[in-house]
Amino acid sequence: MASPAKISIDKSTTQADAAWVFGYGSLIWRPDIPYVDKARAVINGFSRRFWQGSHDHRGVPEQPGRVVTLTPSQDTCVGMAYLVPMEAVQATFEKLDYREKNGYARHQQILTLCRDDDTHAVEGLVYIATADNFAYLGEAEPDVIARQILRSHGPSGSNLDYLLQLADALRALDADDPHVFELEYRVRHLMGEG
Repeated sequence: MASPAKISIDKSTTQADAAWVFGYGSLIWRPDIPYVDKARAVINGFSRRFWQGSHDHRGVPEQPGRVVTLTPSQDTCVGMAYLVPMEAVQATFEKLDYREKNGYARHQQILTLCRDDDTHAVEGLVYIATADNFAYLGEAEPDVIARQILRSHGPSGSNLDYLLQLADALRALDADDPHVFELEYRVRHLMGEG
């Protein structure tokens, strides 16, 4: 499968066309960006995985947390798409570039917006941390990931909160994500709730 094509926003212009942004992690429940429209959305050819290290939000350099990235697969990933208005595009992407600075890069992808019985495709931007970035942790046994999530905490809060918020947000979207839900089950079991 071909890797996603990287694109950039022209920094020399003060305005650009409105842009769809696809969120599949914390952007689902905490977009913290201006938008004029939003929709449940699907991106094909990717799976959501807790394989990216977080040294700056849900962990610290000496004890990184784990957050999600997208990995190429035959699956689809459900998330939220937000339409950023024309006048806010440049400032929004500067803010998102900073928020996602720990190994993520912007990529252009086709998103399928899903509203009631209507679906249609649009071009959108998504932040993906590929395996060649400095903070990539990669695959590990679910119990290893669960234990790392339980013990990690950073400036944006606990890694556990990130996982639980994501699981709740996916349920609200009626999205089935076995990887996320298995990790949620395992951390709850480790905490004595399961």
